[in-house]
Amino acid sequence: MATELPPTCPFAPSERVDLSNENIPRDLAISQSYGGYLELARLLDAQHPNSREHDEMLFIIVHQVSELWIRLMLHELAGVLACVKKDDLDTSFRMFGRIARIQVQLLAVWDVVATMTPADYSAFRNSLGRASGFQSIQYRLLEFRLGNRNADYLAVHQRDPAALKTLQRALAVPSLYDEALRLLSRRGYGIPEEYLVRDFSQPYRANKQVAGAWLGVYHNAGKDRDLYELAECLIDVDHKFQSWRFQHMKTVERIIGHKPGTGGTGGVSYLAKALELRFFPELWQIRTSM
Repeated sequence: MATELPPTCPFAPSERVDLSNENIPRDLAISQSYGGYLELARLLDAQHPNSREHDEMLFIIVHQVSELWIRLMLHELAGVLACVKKDDLDTSFRMFGRIARIQVQLLAVWDVVATMTPADYSAFRNSLGRASGFQSIQYRLLEFRLGNRNADYLAVHQRDPAALKTLQRALAVPSLYDEALRLLSRRGYGIPEEYLVRDFSQPYRANKQVAGAWLGVYHNAGKDRDLYELAECLIDVDHKFQSWRFQHMKTVERIIGHKPGTGGTGGVSYLAKALELRFFPELWQIRTSM
């Protein structure tokens, strides 16, 4: 015969959290809810696989998450640019720190993608059509704002007038690196005039005089500590970006080998070329001279 528990038998602390003394609102009709604030209904209804393959949901979500992290990185980068323009570097360093942590999250995404085998991805790859990360507007905007200017990428967005206008506008204004060089000039470091006023839509070319200016910043780290910290923050962004690019390339190679990308590039061969890019070339060059 089963033993009946007393009607007042309490739950053990490990079995139930007591909410009786918590002031939790029960009726949210007159207040904003968590889901409403974050627009979760819309956000969580934005995943629509084109196939019935299990792993396509993973593929969609990791790319959507990456776009959200890039969205936040662009937001922080806008703050950094504003600080550099007005020589308020101390405030920018907190934003740089946040950007560094965002980049860590972006890098970790490839670990999740790499759980797919070649067979897993091949099962739904054809359903993607020509969709490719190469077409990401936010990613291109991020590269433009950091300093990698290449107007050839605009052709991909010809059918999206709003995106094209956004990217054209970003090409026309100084990048983060351009603003950093302008700041160095205002602080008395010798930056050539043609690097301060130029056609910013054109790719940046490394310059010995600019390298000398940055080397001077490192030699004067005691006096211009904030400029020294700025240089190190820029290197950190570039370094983490390179790590992201490398992991992207190796993950693609692991899953599809040397097949062409869905967006029309050579796939791994294209990603390997991107590894040569540097947003802030002189900051890398001067390491040998320190």
